[in-house]
Amino acid sequence: MNFDLAFFAVMTPAVILMGLSKGGFSGLGLLSLPLMALIVSPVQAAAIMLPILIVQDVVTVWSYRREFDRRNLATLLPGAGLGVLAGYLLAARVSDAAVGLAVGVISISFALRRLLGSRSAPAPVTKANYSAGTFWGVICGFTSMVAHAGGPPFQIYLMPQRLPPAVFVGTGALFFALMNWIKVVPYFFLGQFTAQNLTASAVLFPVAIASTLAGVWLVRRVPAERFYTLIYWLLIGVGLKLVYEGVRPLLG
Repeated sequence: MNFDLAFFAVMTPAVILMGLSKGGFSGLGLLSLPLMALIVSPVQAAAIMLPILIVQDVVTVWSYRREFDRRNLATLLPGAGLGVLAGYLLAARVSDAAVGLAVGVISISFALRRLLGSRSAPAPVTKANYSAGTFWGVICGFTSMVAHAGGPPFQIYLMPQRLPPAVFVGTGALFFALMNWIKVVPYFFLGQFTAQNLTASAVLFPVAIASTLAGVWLVRRVPAERFYTLIYWLLIGVGLKLVYEGVRPLLG
């Protein structure tokens, strides 16, 4: 891998998008890996991104260290661990496109239902519970390991609870930080932590930190109602992208 102009032209915006996502604007991060895949393989892109995610997690978790929901973490993490394990064991048998397509359809349906429903009567506020949390935790872990799409299932579970934006983001920050450390083990056994990949990650660390801080700064200045409306629209955009990526192999 050469650290040339083309490398930085693609990798820098990809890391910035992931940083803004980590800072609170969930969904933007899903656009990062397709950008990176323009110059490296998808597997290598994911391997380069994982250490960057861990560095960004440090910034986000520290920024929201007092603003997270313990019950939601307790309901999601056991299932997430099982989902990552299932994704590792079934990675060779499950199509990334098929998983992405399913997640995309669910995401679009959920976001549209919430956006259109809010115009008539407010949707009832839900609470964290272990049955739903375990289910969506498994989906988060599995889709994160197989298709790098753990964000939409997390949003589908947490957004109906209408938590304050900072608590919503802080809970997601701690949840995905812990799940990324879980993913280190399978990525190690997949042989992806090469000196070349780790060097590429280290070069991009300053951009990762700066963009994550920018996301944190923006979230704290966006009103709650506007924040959730924006996240719903981002969820639709990400869902459309996942559906496109899932349908494209069928059309080709």
